[in-house]
Amino acid sequence: MKLFKLQSLKFLWTLKPPNRTFHGHPRLLSSDVYSLYESVRQGKQEIPKYFNFASDVLDKWSEIEKAGKRPSNPAFWWINGKGEEVKWSFEELGFLSRKVANVLTKECGLQKGDRLILILPRIPEWWLVNVACMRAGIVLIPGVSQLSAKDILYRLQASKATCIVTTDKLAPAVDSVASQCQFLKTKLMVSTGSREGWLNFTELCRNQSADHSCSKTRIQDPMVIFFTSGTTGSPKMTQHSQGSLGFRPLLSERYWLDLTPSGMIWNTADTGWILTSIASLYDPWIFGSCIFIHNLPQTESAVILNTLCRFPIDTLVGAPTLFRMLVQNDLSKYKFMNLKYCMSGGEPLNPEVIEQWKSQTGLDIHEVYGQTETGIICSVFKGMKIKPGSMGKAAPLYDVQIVDKNANILPPGQQGEIAVRSKPIRPLGLFSEYLDNPKKTAESERGDFYVTGDRGTMDEDGYFQFIGRDDDIIISSGYRIGPFEVESALIEHPAVVEAAVVSSPDPLRGEVVKAFVVLSPTFSPSDLKSLTRDLQDHVKKTTAPYKYPRKVEFVQELPKTVTGKIKRNELRDKEWGRI
Repeated sequence: MKLFKLQSLKFLWTLKPPNRTFHGHPRLLSSDVYSLYESVRQGKQEIPKYFNFASDVLDKWSEIEKAGKRPSNPAFWWINGKGEEVKWSFEELGFLSRKVANVLTKECGLQKGDRLILILPRIPEWWLVNVACMRAGIVLIPGVSQLSAKDILYRLQASKATCIVTTDKLAPAVDSVASQCQFLKTKLMVSTGSREGWLNFTELCRNQSADHSCSKTRIQDPMVIFFTSGTTGSPKMTQHSQGSLGFRPLLSERYWLDLTPSGMIWNTADTGWILTSIASLYDPWIFGSCIFIHNLPQTESAVILNTLCRFPIDTLVGAPTLFRMLVQNDLSKYKFMNLKYCMSGGEPLNPEVIEQWKSQTGLDIHEVYGQTETGIICSVFKGMKIKPGSMGKAAPLYDVQIVDKNANILPPGQQGEIAVRSKPIRPLGLFSEYLDNPKKTAESERGDFYVTGDRGTMDEDGYFQFIGRDDDIIISSGYRIGPFEVESALIEHPAVVEAAVVSSPDPLRGEVVKAFVVLSPTFSPSDLKSLTRDLQDHVKKTTAPYKYPRKVEFVQELPKTVTGKIKRNELRDKEWGRI
């Protein structure tokens, strides 16, 4: 596999968004990192052979702090809404993470290349374990806190992880399956209490030395394995390297975040998502920014809005669900302290939500698009014209195209599959492989492209629009219908909070559009048949008439994956009698 070389893609550095400049050293990068960045950018040297995010980025920022050349902004700022607060400088982050690295290597016996499963909520220990694994060369496997015992068993067996770190809440679930996991040697619990068979994280860290020598890691060495939350089949192990996660933001981060050492970013995604790794760890810290975290047990509009008013957060990142929820409030009652830049990713955001947010706050929502396998590959950059329904242009490092089933590039306006050129040179930010699954890895390639499985279009200006998952496309009477446009139209209706659209069998048309609708709690319909007709008429007026849902079913909630994506395949299978 060929590594990405800057010399082959120098043209990317001419693609600066309009009315924007790169501020450069010393405001954004440490001197050592900036020198490396400039050398690679100018083609004076290739991507380095060795790289470790902890020593080459975080420790450099710590040195700058000691020299008094960085703003007094913390590196990490955590609250939990109960009066507890944690603030770390880069120096403190280094001190504590070295202690944790010693816990993992000396107390748990982990070695470079070993795998560790980390299942923690948004608590400071999650960040410490992440950095400690970087220092020790341990491969991290994050998981969301909602995982069941069955989910944990699958992950432990598939990954062959030798250590797991979690809370006392999930410890019983781990114990219920641990006997079936032959590779699991150490269980580490983040808790004030104790449990038989578990090491106590807090106690071990308290008494541990902070002297630790960072592991020398190659840029292609495995760094993190994400279990993808696909809507079909068992989750796949998507492996990323030191380069694809740690070095990548040096080359592309400024195009979608563009943070500074005085900036502060709050990303509300779950700790098991790749979005948290890139938006709450690697990308902000590459430019010395502060990562803000509110440990929200539940997503509550008032809490989030009040937090934006109380803290100097200038960048907010969240899933579409966050913004759909926030616009249900009277936002004129809130005065944000410092918010300037909002981003949404994970699934497309409905244009009407973007318009509501803009009209009430004066702020745009910039959409980003990516996958666990790719990180961010499309984005609405700062200063770029926003086109409703578009997820922006291709990010630097990536040649993104719309291709047909034979990997031929389609012209603007034609619908096809969103793909990233992966040959002859594989982009640095692309995942390494689906671990232990060469068949799936091979199937993800088509011709010279990695194919995302998502359908979309690109216009004459290079803006991409998401249509839907390839397997979510509905073909009715010869028409190809993407679910997202219909769902967006339904959500515009005041009675609808959420909607999922799938195909349903029909003797005449083969299949028709069916909508599963969750009604607003403030809406009490007296006649569901009348409301159904109202929704159908609304969709006919909002989008092409042939796309309206001929069938509508009202439900209390929609089935979702652990990362919050709607499981349309489950709804579709029920419709077709496959469940």
